[in-house]
Amino acid sequence: MDKRQILERCKKEGVRFLRLTFTDIDGIIKNVEVPTNQFEKALDGQIMFDGSSIEGFTRIEESDMLLKPDPATFAIYPWPTPYGKVARLVCDVYNTDDTPFAGCPRLALKRIVERASKRGWTMMAGPEAEFFLFRRDAAGKPNHEVHDVGGYFDLTPVDLGEEARRDIVEVLERMGFEVEAAHHEVAPGQHEIDFKYTDALATADNIATFRFVVKKVAMDHGLHATFMPKPIFGVNGSGMHTHQSLFDRKGNNVFYDAKAEYQLSKVARGYIAGILDHARAFVAVTNPLVNSFKRLVPGHEAPINVAWSEKNRSPLVRVPGRRGTGTRCEVRVPDPSCNPYLALAVMLACGLDGIHRGLDCGEPVNRNIFEMSEREKRRLKIRELPANLNEALDNLERDKVVQDALGEHIYSNFLRNKREEWHRYICTVHEWEREQYLEEY
Repeated sequence: MDKRQILERCKKEGVRFLRLTFTDIDGIIKNVEVPTNQFEKALDGQIMFDGSSIEGFTRIEESDMLLKPDPATFAIYPWPTPYGKVARLVCDVYNTDDTPFAGCPRLALKRIVERASKRGWTMMAGPEAEFFLFRRDAAGKPNHEVHDVGGYFDLTPVDLGEEARRDIVEVLERMGFEVEAAHHEVAPGQHEIDFKYTDALATADNIATFRFVVKKVAMDHGLHATFMPKPIFGVNGSGMHTHQSLFDRKGNNVFYDAKAEYQLSKVARGYIAGILDHARAFVAVTNPLVNSFKRLVPGHEAPINVAWSEKNRSPLVRVPGRRGTGTRCEVRVPDPSCNPYLALAVMLACGLDGIHRGLDCGEPVNRNIFEMSEREKRRLKIRELPANLNEALDNLERDKVVQDALGEHIYSNFLRNKREEWHRYICTVHEWEREQYLEEY
């Protein structure tokens, strides 16, 4: 849609407010909302906001920033409000001189997408974002009590989130998503909704929208939705397995080679090799919380082993059985707390680096790595992911490819924020410590 078509649609549908949305470096969705008389100005990219109020954006003495909307992202929220309909546009962040802002995560992804485009490729991605639903107390706060006792693919009555999931799917479809599946996940209160793959930028936009919709609909049901990776000890955490492939300008999947071993092209093998080579660094971006690394532990199906397989789900990268157009690699490490723009940017950059350097992913590990001894893993040169956020940040500081994918502004602010997060965590006395040591010592 162009500017004229959007204005006509808003008038026809009775849209009263327009939300201009963007994300900060941490991936938290933000917005500036404008009324009808500002729609044309908004569509011309002339709405300003205070960037100094957004963590990691700008200093107070250079705070004015512009929101440049992407017309392709126009959508009307399907829920009613007392004031009329509300629509949204996803925006890029620009400086007031109309130059791109170096701290805009969406522009960071665009830059890496353009790098692939120069080689004639489009990155296609399909996420599997999991989340938990918790009950709320009388004050409306989450009380850490899951709403059901369901398990993988369970139905009512044990899956009490079924109606909430259906309402989420309904909203997503009315906003233009093609939802492929929705089901209860392994842990009590855990759910997954999968939507069709598309190009990387649209996928990142969709993930940001998806997280907002899930939280909003859950609230309507008196529930709290969280994309926290590991909210409950002793059960599976929430991941965001991300399927990835490259297509050429004719629509051919360049990961597929019918005559090659495993029917994986040299491009596919190089891409997978790049993912494996940089995984211990980019995990700081795809799994950016202290809590993220409490999901990445043995015993709960989390991919802690840096290897690939074309049969099982224990390594970091899996190649699903479909070939032809469906040939892809599934990177199983990301979790849904990540900034989707930055996560896709760093994974694409690392895959492209593997292709550029002529790397090869070697032979797949088709045995269950979870059952291997440490000696066997050393023999097969299978490394493990960092044990915590601090170690991941150390690796990030040594990886120029991941740093370049983020850009200097985002990298330096991200690193500073996450070092501070780690420092606050290790300085805090936790309940586990009091239970473990208070009486004994």
